[in-house]
Amino acid sequence: MRREFPFLYFLLCFTISAFGQDEQARWSNWETEADTLMNHQDFAGAAALYSKIINECPFKEKTDYKFIYKRAVSYYSGSDFDNALADMDKFISEFPESPQARILRALIYRQKGDANNQLIDLQKAIDLRSTPELLRWRGALLADKGDFKAAKKDLEEVKIFTDDAELETNLGFIYYSLGSLNSALICFNKAIVLDVNYPASYLYAGTFCLQDEKFDLALKYLELALRIDPDNNAALFYKGVSLVQLKRTDEGCRCLRKAFAAGEDDAADYLKEYCFDVEK
Repeated sequence: MRREFPFLYFLLCFTISAFGQDEQARWSNWETEADTLMNHQDFAGAAALYSKIINECPFKEKTDYKFIYKRAVSYYSGSDFDNALADMDKFISEFPESPQARILRALIYRQKGDANNQLIDLQKAIDLRSTPELLRWRGALLADKGDFKAAKKDLEEVKIFTDDAELETNLGFIYYSLGSLNSALICFNKAIVLDVNYPASYLYAGTFCLQDEKFDLALKYLELALRIDPDNNAALFYKGVSLVQLKRTDEGCRCLRKAFAAGEDDAADYLKEYCFDVEK
């Protein structure tokens, strides 16, 4: 027995090693097939294959967690956000300093409508690796939560690196929310210079001027909005409001009737007050 033991031990080790190699080869094949399914947007099929690997894998190596990450991506891409979140929780518990993992979980929280947890992961991602895109995202999220000062700080920092009509329009919205129409209009005008065909800049400028009873200026912006998009029913509605406030009632009522017929129910009250009684 003493003479046979080394040979038997060697044979056992060789068998275990060969079995491990077979496992690795099988997982590699499944992974390649799953990656291909992902590229063909068969997200459920990809998730099923990643699950087969995960069910067999003992996760002795940190690199094994790539299968959980990939499955989370497939779940997310297939709109299975609960399972995607469960996988990302496992992955981040092992890799808490991964900015990409934090970004993916923030995206999942965004789809689930969880702004608070989204902001936590987004903040961590920025701490790990700040980029203009992440700052823009956080700025928009902070604005949605009503933290306009912090949102302004983020977007102003983004402007150091890049500028576009959407960014200027969002800044204009923030400045108006902070009580400065003049600063807001500077941003909206800059947005128009950057992209004359970006409709939101005209619409925000027009509605904010309307709210501040600057009806002539509101009308100018709203007419420009309709020039680039004649089917913009919101701009048509606000144009009608501006016109009736300027005592150009006939013109205003024509706009309000068209807007109401197009589905702008808020036009009904103005039609009742300035034009005629209507039933919703």
